[in-house]
Amino acid sequence: MCRRGRDLVIVEVKTRTSTAFGTPAEAVGTRKRRALAAAASEYRLLAGWKGPIRYAIVGLLARPDGGFDAELIEDPFE
Repeated sequence: MCRRGRDLVIVEVKTRTSTAFGTPAEAVGTRKRRALAAAASEYRLLAGWKGPIRYAIVGLLARPDGGFDAELIEDPFE
């Protein structure tokens, strides 16, 4: 989780070594979306968070040189 202005952003980070089975972002399916929503609800309750909550996905694809190509998808579920 992180803050962006007034918003709390729940970030899912997915790493893949290839796209043979899809991109990292494509690995965030229905089950993971439900888990993220549950985490947001629990955080809101436990921390008393009253502001907006948003979501983001960071997809990391490993390169042969040991680095990563990164993709940020903001509000992926809308």
